[in-house]
Amino acid sequence: MTEKVRWGILSTANIGRRVIPAIHASYNGVVAAVASRSLERAQAFAAEQNIPRALGSYEALIADEEIDAIYIPLPNSMHAEWSVKCAEAGVPTLCEKPFASDAAEAQRIVDAFAAHDVLLAEAFMYRFHPQHAKVKEIVAAGDIGDLQIINSSFTFPISDEANIRLSKPLAGGALMDVGCYCVNLMRFMTGEEPARITAGARIGASTGVDEALAGTLEFPSGVIGHFDCGLRAYRQHTYTLKGTEGMIVVPTSFVPDTSGDTLVRHWRGDEYSEHVIPASDHYQLMAEDFADALLNERAPRFAPTDAVQNMVVVDQLLAQAR
Repeated sequence: MTEKVRWGILSTANIGRRVIPAIHASYNGVVAAVASRSLERAQAFAAEQNIPRALGSYEALIADEEIDAIYIPLPNSMHAEWSVKCAEAGVPTLCEKPFASDAAEAQRIVDAFAAHDVLLAEAFMYRFHPQHAKVKEIVAAGDIGDLQIINSSFTFPISDEANIRLSKPLAGGALMDVGCYCVNLMRFMTGEEPARITAGARIGASTGVDEALAGTLEFPSGVIGHFDCGLRAYRQHTYTLKGTEGMIVVPTSFVPDTSGDTLVRHWRGDEYSEHVIPASDHYQLMAEDFADALLNERAPRFAPTDAVQNMVVVDQLLAQAR
C-alpha cells in the first residue's frame, strides 16, 4: 500500500461534499476516484470536487486495484448491499450512518467483514470532535456528581418533499437521519445499553416515515435519557447532562461549524465555567482515524459492533413508536 490511503467514493450523494474535502485535507489519505451509476454524473462530480478519476459503475470502483478504501454515502436502504460487496472484494470500508436499514442488516455487514478479515467502520463523525472527549473528562472527574439525566435534541426542517430523508423505501425518517445521533450520544456517554425503551412519533400522512419522534432510554446504572428528533421542526442539535451536583450543556453538538470554536458550558453547584474547544473538522479526524487504522493494521477507534447495537436501539424505538 502507498503511504497515503487512496479513497474511492461510492456515489455522488450530497454528504460527500462534506467528507471529500476532509479527506483532501487529511494527512494520510487522498481521494482517488468517485463512482456513479452514470458516468456523466460521476465526471461532473469529480470535476466539482477535484477528484482525478470518475467511474461509471459502483462495481468498477470496488474492483479498482488503485483504490485502498471505499467510503459509502448511499441512501440508508443501500448500505448493506454495497458494504457486503466491498467485504467480499476485500476492500476496507467506511459506511455512512445509519449503518443499515435495521439491526439484522447491520449484523450481516459486520459478519461479512469479519469473515473476510477486512477493516470496517461506521461514519458517525460527531464522535471524533474533541468537545465530546472534554465532556466525558468532566463527567469522569466527578465534576457534575453522579450522572442522572441526559437530554438531547436534533431537529431541522425539510422543505423539499422529494428529499430522500422522507422516503420510506429508502429507510428514511427522523430517527434514522438525526435521532440516531441522540441514541448514539447517550450510549457513548453512559457506556451502557438501555434496559428499557419507550417512544412516540408523528408519522407523515404522505411520507409514511416518522417526521418527529421522541424517545426515552433507561440505562442499567439508573441514568435516564430522553430525546427528540424531527424533520419538520426548527434547527437544533444539542445535549445536556445533569448530575447530582452540576450540569453540562453542549449547544452545538452534532454538526458544529468545522471552522469555528465550540463551547462546553459547565455548572458545578453555583460555579459556572466555559470550556472553549478550538475549531476542529470531525470529518477529517474520522477519515484520518480510519486511514491510520488501515495503514498501521489496527482496529478503528469505534468498533463496527457499536453500529449494530445502535441499530438495535433504533429498531426498538421505531417498533414502540409505530
